[in-house]
Amino acid sequence: MSITPWRELEAMRERFDRLFSELTRWRGGELSIPLDVQETDDAIIVRASLPGVRPDDISVELRQGVLTIRAETQEERAETKGTWHIRERRVGSAYRAITLPAPVREDEAQATYEHGVLEIRIPKAEAAERRRIPVQIRS
Repeated sequence: MSITPWRELEAMRERFDRLFSELTRWRGGELSIPLDVQETDDAIIVRASLPGVRPDDISVELRQGVLTIRAETQEERAETKGTWHIRERRVGSAYRAITLPAPVREDEAQATYEHGVLEIRIPKAEAAERRRIPVQIRS
C-alpha cells in the first residue's frame, strides 16, 4: 500500500495542530476557544463554545482560508463583603485561529450565536479542475 507524501504531510500537520492546540490552551493569558470543525459536501461548519459571552463581544474574521475568533468577557461587579470559597469562572479574552481544511467562499460566510455556541457556516468553493500540461521535448 502506497501513501502519497502529501497525505503523510497533511496527517502530520493535523497531528501538530492538535498538539499545539493542547499546548497553547492558555496563550499569553488568553484562553483558547474549543472548536468543532465539520466538512460537508458543500460547506465548512465551525462551532465554538463561548458560554457567557455576549454576541457584541465576539469578533469573527476570515482571510485567505484562516478563520479567527476572538471573544471578551467582562468580570461582573463582585460583592466586596463575604468570603469566596470557590471562584473558577474565567474572565478576560479568548482567541482561536485555524486554517480551514478546504477552499471556501469567504464572502458568503454566516455566523449565528445561540445558547453559548457560535456557529459559522462557510460555503466551499468550487474545486479547481486539474489541467494536464503537456511536456514538450526541446531539440
